[in-house]
Amino acid sequence: MEPSENKTSSWVESRLKKYLSQIEKDLNREDDLAFVDNLMRYSKGFWKGLFTFYDFPLLPRTNNDLELFFRRTKVRHRRITGSRTWNRYIVRHGENIVFVENVKNEQDGLQKIQKATFSGYKEEAIKWNSRIHEHTKQRRFKQDPDAYLINIEKKWNQHN
Repeated sequence: MEPSENKTSSWVESRLKKYLSQIEKDLNREDDLAFVDNLMRYSKGFWKGLFTFYDFPLLPRTNNDLELFFRRTKVRHRRITGSRTWNRYIVRHGENIVFVENVKNEQDGLQKIQKATFSGYKEEAIKWNSRIHEHTKQRRFKQDPDAYLINIEKKWNQHN
């Protein structure tokens, strides 16, 4: 089950299904039932998305790989900004951080950007704005609650 270029997620998934079926058949004694039941429930809980990295090699394979990715990203952010916290950065840029982190060099980045369509960009921009809209309102309120509330009252009065 080690990743390789000729293994797809569907191939590995079918192999694991066969293996689990074989375990169910072979381990049928009374002493084995608790183990088999636990293994089947545990496998079922992680099944969806378990094999994705076979088709997308840039995805981290394990939770440890994912944690290392986050750590490298945080370190880079700290070096760039000097800030120890990255909460605003992660909220603002969210899932788009992976696009920056997976660019090998400038030429690679340009090639990836050139593949994007304008309509695709517009769709993503709308999703982005709707996602950060609530966070932006919260940040404005925390910075100056009185000004934020006065602004809302003005808008309310303009519509009524």
